[in-house]
Amino acid sequence: MMAKKTNKKKTAPKISVNEKYAFTMKMVTSETCFACKQQCTRGLTYLEKMAVPGAIGKGVPCILTKGRATAKR
Repeated sequence: MMAKKTNKKKTAPKISVNEKYAFTMKMVTSETCFACKQQCTRGLTYLEKMAVPGAIGKGVPCILTKGRATAKR
């Protein structure tokens, strides 16, 4: 007698929309976030972080520059 194989589907870990498109967003500096007309929570948090004297930042991904990796045609 052979053991039955179970057909369990492997599920990919759930990722947020921000993580999904993070590689297609442009990195912007605090000056860009400050001048932005539609300030997002991520940008405002980054501005607060950069307001501390001596803070070093590498930029923050801008949600307004989000794009898709593959375009459907």
